[in-house]
Amino acid sequence: MAVMALVGIVFQLLGIQGLLAQNGVDLNLTGVMVMSLVVGFSGSIISLFMSKSMAKRSMGVHIIEQPANNAERWLMETVYRQAEQAGIGRPEVGIFDSPQPNAFATGANRNAALVAVSTGLLNAMTQDEVEAVLGHEVSHVANGDMITMALIQGVVNTFVMFLSTVIGHLIDRIVFKTERGHGPAYYVTSIIAQLVLSVLASIIVMWFSRRREFRADKGGADLAGRQKMIASLRRLQQAHEPQDLPDQMAAFGIAGGVGDGLKALFLTHPPLEQRIAALENMK
Repeated sequence: MAVMALVGIVFQLLGIQGLLAQNGVDLNLTGVMVMSLVVGFSGSIISLFMSKSMAKRSMGVHIIEQPANNAERWLMETVYRQAEQAGIGRPEVGIFDSPQPNAFATGANRNAALVAVSTGLLNAMTQDEVEAVLGHEVSHVANGDMITMALIQGVVNTFVMFLSTVIGHLIDRIVFKTERGHGPAYYVTSIIAQLVLSVLASIIVMWFSRRREFRADKGGADLAGRQKMIASLRRLQQAHEPQDLPDQMAAFGIAGGVGDGLKALFLTHPPLEQRIAALENMK
């Protein structure tokens, strides 16, 4: 809300509304901003509140209600212990079937979240390494990363819609001289502007996603031990052709894809070697 208010003040101080009127652009910037705010945040908020149920269905997560064996009992007890240390409510604990070593946390409420690990992770890692991964995911929950990511996505969605609408009106009125309503130029320009701005917005969101991975690693080190956290990341380095989780879950997993150049700007996770180096240099 503060960002939106600041934009409104800046537009007033710069006289943008009057400048648009002088060029025949009859656009109510306040109205466009409010509409963009509502539309931009609606999808993010709905996705946030549906995130846990969507994760269970899309990933086929088996929720551990009554442990069927010692491994499940240890998994549940470890998450509960770490959650208590982190000062949050007990998350649901689950396992999903995947050969790739991975894990994720999700949920709109930090006191009613979900922490799930893959069968591939349980098979590939030692108990100490799994403990560190669980600490990483519990830290995501304790840091409120799911909510923060939804808010940031909502903000950038709002700016994308607002700016694309303004650009569409400017081109339609000033360049193509449309006097009433919206001409074809408005729709074409708005769509192109949305595509370009969405790419730029994704770079911002992914940058923040990579930054909070370092915080979650530190949290995992605090909860399980730094050497255990480093060992778990080194184990992930040994995985061949690491794969991302589905789009809605990728930002909250323990591992992400790899890439360099322009592709690196769109990764949800920083390179594992950078994460390991940060832990090794941690005081």
